[in-house]
Amino acid sequence: MSLQQHPNIDTAVRYHQAVSDFATGEELAAFFHPDASHHELPNALFPDGNIRDLAGLCAAAEAGRTGLSAQSFEVVNALAVGDQVALEVLWTGTTAAPMGDLPAGHTLRAHIATFLEFRDEKIIAQRNYDCYDRLTPS
Repeated sequence: MSLQQHPNIDTAVRYHQAVSDFATGEELAAFFHPDASHHELPNALFPDGNIRDLAGLCAAAEAGRTGLSAQSFEVVNALAVGDQVALEVLWTGTTAAPMGDLPAGHTLRAHIATFLEFRDEKIIAQRNYDCYDRLTPS
């Protein structure tokens, strides 16, 4: 799908591609303002949700590298108004090791609404609403 491009949408899509490729450290941090925050609303994997600063985001990315053997983000739709971007994203991930009742090699899938706020061409705030498919073994 060809998305109508806005500079912040370009950045948001490149950011999601970098996360798909398991970017960590400086490569990941380059997308974010130093004062960035990420708010993950409660979902099937994180029932209490999460709020992370930039260091927490980078730590979560490192942890993702060990829990997943592959992942991809497909940006289905994007809207931008000023410094705000809304994305509709389809995420798939393959477990690298057993996760609860799920075996290694299990494919996870989530439909995600992501809202990004930009400052100085960097992400200053991210809010995720992750809607996971049922987490049951195949």
